[in-house]
Amino acid sequence: MSDVRENLTYERFGDAIRELAQTIADDGYEPDIVLSIARGGVFVAGGLAYALDCKNIHLVNVEFYTGVGTTLDMPVMLAPVPNAIDFSDKKVLIADDVADTGKTLKLVRDFCLDTVAEVRSAVIYEKSHSLVKCEYVWKRTEEWINFPWSVLPPCRKSGTPITPSKDAL
Repeated sequence: MSDVRENLTYERFGDAIRELAQTIADDGYEPDIVLSIARGGVFVAGGLAYALDCKNIHLVNVEFYTGVGTTLDMPVMLAPVPNAIDFSDKKVLIADDVADTGKTLKLVRDFCLDTVAEVRSAVIYEKSHSLVKCEYVWKRTEEWINFPWSVLPPCRKSGTPITPSKDAL
């Protein structure tokens, strides 16, 4: 893996969300639900939901990355898993920070497919090797991305030793 990183700041994240939301609006897609893939997708989903005036946000927790470039064999949904019936006949916009392998997005998209009226996905970044080609992408890159919410180590009680976040390695 290259040492070159894509660095996203909070300020640039705000621009990315507005540009991504405008692309979705210009396309005429009006989601009934924004479905966030936690954790990185939480920030994207919140921003898109506000920008698109969609008040219905759901969250699905998916574990896949265990560190920079290291993953489980397959992504898994963590409890509580949303009830697919809540998405019946709805237009769902799946939101995540990055489509890297695409395995996480595929898991969530497949979860929705038989229930929803329509499902589309929006990400800030998409890599060329992603299994899922998202309908809405702010930027394409092949680099590892340093997101502003995961680049610093977790906060600890003062005096507790801090170790770098495995995402920032």
